[in-house]
Amino acid sequence: MMKPDVGSILMVYGVTACVFFIIDLFWLGLAAKGLYQRHIGGLLREQVNWTAAVLFYVIYIGGIEVFVLMPALQDGAGIVRTAVMGGLLGFFAYSTFDLTCLALIRNWSVTIAALDMLWGTLLTAFTSVVVIWLVRTVVKIG
Repeated sequence: MMKPDVGSILMVYGVTACVFFIIDLFWLGLAAKGLYQRHIGGLLREQVNWTAAVLFYVIYIGGIEVFVLMPALQDGAGIVRTAVMGGLLGFFAYSTFDLTCLALIRNWSVTIAALDMLWGTLLTAFTSVVVIWLVRTVVKIG
């Protein structure tokens, strides 16, 4: 159990950013390469809007820290509870995006929506577990 201070909050944020970004890049660069183009290619930009992408990462990683990681560190939550809470956050966040797209954007793919919701759930759960393990065993926080 820990009492958060600025240093530990920033450390957890940094570790979370690294873990999340590495896993998400694997998905976007290897596993799902071509998937988005195949299903929603007509809706995609030619170049990524990096400002929006970076803002998403900054905000979402903050959400993982505030709603999953810091409570887990403060309460001494186990890996299973951390995975469940991370997965739920991922499911809620990615479902909000994907279901809104299905509701509002013509030709949004049901396949992409379902896969993206699953990916957001797994990505956030796995990131949360890896970060909790790293900060408790390697960094020795919490």
